[in-house]
Amino acid sequence: MDARSEVQWIVVILVVVVGASFPVFAGPVHIYGGDFNLPIPALDDPKSEYGQGWMDDAIIEIPGHFTIHDLDVRINITHTNVFDLQIFLQSSADTRICLNMYDFREFFEGENYTQTIFDDEAETAIEQAEPPFTGRFRPIESYKLSKFDGEDAYGSWRLQICDMWDWDTGTLNSFELIITTPEPATAVLLILGASLVTLFKPRRT
Repeated sequence: MDARSEVQWIVVILVVVVGASFPVFAGPVHIYGGDFNLPIPALDDPKSEYGQGWMDDAIIEIPGHFTIHDLDVRINITHTNVFDLQIFLQSSADTRICLNMYDFREFFEGENYTQTIFDDEAETAIEQAEPPFTGRFRPIESYKLSKFDGEDAYGSWRLQICDMWDWDTGTLNSFELIITTPEPATAVLLILGASLVTLFKPRRT
C-alpha cells in the first residue's frame, strides 16, 4: 500500500470512529395532549364527597412509533390547596415516576398549577417553588423524566393524581407531553465513511 492509500484509509477510519462515538442531538419536537377537565378526586370515588381520593386517569394516546430523546410535561390544575396532591406520570411501557409530592412537615397553603412544565433541565426544583408554579421546574427529587429516555413513545400515557387530604377539591384542566426525538448525526458520518471506503477502494486495471 503506498503512502497516499495509507492516508486515505486513515481518513476513512477516523470518520467511522468519530461517527460511532458522536453524541445524539435533539431533533423534532412532538406535542400530544389537550383539555381534560377531570375532577380531583373522581366523582365516583367513595371518598370524593370529602375531597379525598384518586382522579380518573388522564390518558394521552400517541399513535406513532418513535424514540424519546427528552420528555417534558405541561399541566394546568385548578385546586384549592395543591399541597394535598400527589402527581404521577406513567408511560405506555409502564415506567412510572412521581412529579410532585409533599411531606406534612412541609405544609403550605396555595392554589393551582398554572402553565407548569416539569423539565429535568429546569433551574428550579418544584419543591423550591410556590404555587401556582408558573414556568419550568424539575420533578421532585429523586425522580427524573430522563427515566423515559430511549423508550418507544407509542401507546397510552397516563397522568395520575391523588388528593391525599380532606375538604380541598380541584380539576385537571389540561395535560400535555412535549417529546423531543433524537437527530443522530452519527448516521450521517457513518454514511460518509462508507462512501469514502467505496471512493478509495482500489480499482482493478
